[in-house]
Amino acid sequence: MSDVWGGRAEAYRQSATHAHDADLDTVVEMCNPHEGKKFLDVATGGGHVARRLREHGGEVVTLDPSPGMGADVVAPAENIPFADGSFDCVVTRIAPHHFVAIGDALGEMVRVSNRELVIEDTLYISEEQEEAEKLRDSTHVRSYSEEEWREMLEEAGVELERVEYFEKTHDTDDWLARTGCTGDDADRVRALLLPVSAEDGRTWRYTKILIKARKSQK
Repeated sequence: MSDVWGGRAEAYRQSATHAHDADLDTVVEMCNPHEGKKFLDVATGGGHVARRLREHGGEVVTLDPSPGMGADVVAPAENIPFADGSFDCVVTRIAPHHFVAIGDALGEMVRVSNRELVIEDTLYISEEQEEAEKLRDSTHVRSYSEEEWREMLEEAGVELERVEYFEKTHDTDDWLARTGCTGDDADRVRALLLPVSAEDGRTWRYTKILIKARKSQK
């Protein structure tokens, strides 16, 4: 298993975009953490969601495919090594655009949840933005629109309860530095992001979609 993320772990732990902001607060609120509630944090990354859930008394198991991220369990979202219904809530934040097989990953997350699923990820905006994401980070697979999320989650057997959007801003230099994107690739990324960038090019805007779903009772 390639551990490209191991070398990025500390950058993502320190990233303000991942560690703070109202979208993280909303993810935690959607999870409704309390004493004794069991959570699986899929693709935990810097562990920001897990930390917050534990502060509220949640019992959290973290899972990540990268050994360098220091998760409790090293495994991909597409192959979660837990029994059906092991957790009250399964959560993943700013990670599904890296999942190689999104359908398999959602199926696994739904399988190991006995109740809820909470997801945050980057919303699909344009093919230009997708090209920029892939140039900046070869592990980027694809972002999805709300319509695509609704279709995929329905196929996975959950019903959407709530959808929220958050517009956020990246410091472009910091964003490129987190994955070591430099030179011609970085220049091309900046050019592709011009429609959503500030006039001075120092920042660019993007949107996160946050979803809470519940397992169908049919």
